Amino acid sequence: MNDERQAAFSKRERIREYLLDLVETLDFGQAIPSERRLCAELGVSRPTLRGAVDDLVRDGLLVRRHGQGMFVAQPKIAQDLAQTAPSRHTVAGVDGTWSSRTVDFRTISAGARVGRRLRLSPAAPVLRITRLRLVDQLPMSVDTLFLPEGLVPGLTAADLEQHSFYDLLESRYGVGVSEAVQTIEPTVTDEDEAALLDVPVHFPALLFERVTEDEAGRVVEFAHSLYRGDRYRIVSRLSLSKDRRGGRVLSGEWSTAAPAAGPSTLPTDPFFAGPSS
Repeated sequence: MNDERQAAFSKRERIREYLLDLVETLDFGQAIPSERRLCAELGVSRPTLRGAVDDLVRDGLLVRRHGQGMFVAQPKIAQDLAQTAPSRHTVAGVDGTWSSRTVDFRTISAGARVGRRLRLSPAAPVLRITRLRLVDQLPMSVDTLFLPEGLVPGLTAADLEQHSFYDLLESRYGVGVSEAVQTIEPTVTDEDEAALLDVPVHFPALLFERVTEDEAGRVVEFAHSLYRGDRYRIVSRLSLSKDRRGGRVLSGEWSTAAPAAGPSTLPTDPFFAGPSS
């Protein structure tokens, strides 16, 4: 990197650090100072400042309102990957009201991909249920569940707007979930997902896919969940002490209970819970 590019990079980083410190001192919805004032305080040009601000908008830390200015964005929901919950249904003090809206509920043939995950033949009937998950009525994720049809006779679209799916499995159908394997990867929204989440097409997102087994080892669910990349973050906790853990990585199982530290996070997504009361 030549001296000119290095100087530009250093200036951009200095502005970014200043803005990050500023955001941490303000509450959600508060405005940051005007471009004119920030340029004067930092001794930079408007194009240079706007480049740094654009980075924070892209990262979901600031919101630009046309004709009004820049405002601190809502804090991101944090999912803690450490297994700290005393119960698989426990949710610890979640800020905001979570709700669900069922947007599709139908029986389909499993097909090759879903059939492999549910350990069913491609022709087997499965329920495909798509739900929009909201926090304080703002879209957060699109969840699609694939369930063996014979597992949940009588299940309705309204049931999943009023109850936790895992609570229904246990209380109504006598099925206790035991283990799940979940993968997480970055992706972007397609047209349908973007419309539901109220974001542009190809908007950054996090894709969760989960295969869940009951206590007898039977697969009871394949879940495909897409979360807005600007409103969700993943937090992991590692033990690196050889003295305490023999140098081993702790369990990769995930929990919805423990909030991540720091002012920019909310407690975790109540994935196992039903709508907030």
